Amino acid sequence: MSALNEVPLLLRAARGETLDRPPVWMMRQAGRYMKAYRDLREKYPSFRERSEIPEVAIEVSLQPWRAFQPDGVILFSDIVTPMPGLGIDMDIAEGKGPIIHAPIRTQQQIDNLQPLNPEESLPFIKTILKSLREEVGNKSTVLGFVGAPWTLAAYAVEGKGSKDYAIIKNMAFSDPTLLHQLLSKFADAIAVYVRYQIDCGAQVVQMFDSWAGQLSPQDYDTFALPYQKQVFEQVKKTHPDTPLILLVTGSAGLLERMTTSGADIISVDWTVDMADARKRLGPNMNVQGNLDPGVLFGSQPFIRDRILDTIRKAGHRGHILNLGHGVLPGTPEDNVRFFFETAKQADKLLAVAA
Repeated sequence: MSALNEVPLLLRAARGETLDRPPVWMMRQAGRYMKAYRDLREKYPSFRERSEIPEVAIEVSLQPWRAFQPDGVILFSDIVTPMPGLGIDMDIAEGKGPIIHAPIRTQQQIDNLQPLNPEESLPFIKTILKSLREEVGNKSTVLGFVGAPWTLAAYAVEGKGSKDYAIIKNMAFSDPTLLHQLLSKFADAIAVYVRYQIDCGAQVVQMFDSWAGQLSPQDYDTFALPYQKQVFEQVKKTHPDTPLILLVTGSAGLLERMTTSGADIISVDWTVDMADARKRLGPNMNVQGNLDPGVLFGSQPFIRDRILDTIRKAGHRGHILNLGHGVLPGTPEDNVRFFFETAKQADKLLAVAA
């Protein structure tokens, strides 16, 4: 196969192929641990500026690509980015996350939500994704990402991040009809947004249900899983060949349930041994993960051992090497570089170890 037509490694893994080594990228690989990002943040102090001004977002997205050549280059954005397009006024506070200025608590507010028209409300996404595809060509895979309905609803109802999610759980358990309407509207909007990202150049899309791990399994089945399915089913109708990744933070108790969502790849966190995750998810489910981000504060021999252990347990088919969550601020850049270098030599290192 000529280099021009070569299918990128991450895309091949996402489709379930058997490979000599797993493709590797990191969640939050563009961000605060990089000096280049911190320097740029001084010039553009607002997160929305950094993620919505195309040339800035493109630069941030490409910083780790230039530094480490990961197998995946992800759009620099936030899960709440589409909210203004629905009529929800929000901002992203540095170090605190999304702030919703008028939290969604009433039927009237839900009725007033607009259908998402990304061409009108998110035109910068097209510019960013098209540029990333042009920049990396077939040397890497361009990833898009979105928030899942439950997690977006949690932000919209709570008004910000939360430790206990008491306000949305109050709605869930005292007025579920209201919440189901909101979740369904979010699911329809997110499906439109995923399709738009794919049309603009995303080759794989990851959906973050960051707060679904705060639900009991029975409540996950009621308030998170049906709406993950709603998104994935709508996307698969129009874009059946684009692999979709599902991440749920704190998913150890939910893995088997996640396999029914319609996702092609399940992102596993470090609270589950990768060998156990493989058994629980079954032979046909592709996986991503699952190093503890804290491992990157260790020595390089320690990091290497953990990487090889994860790759051994995941096997050669349908595994994307990643952290179990985002790279932490303060992580030494040299250790991030070593993570990528080790992953790319994994087949040789494993052969030597054997």
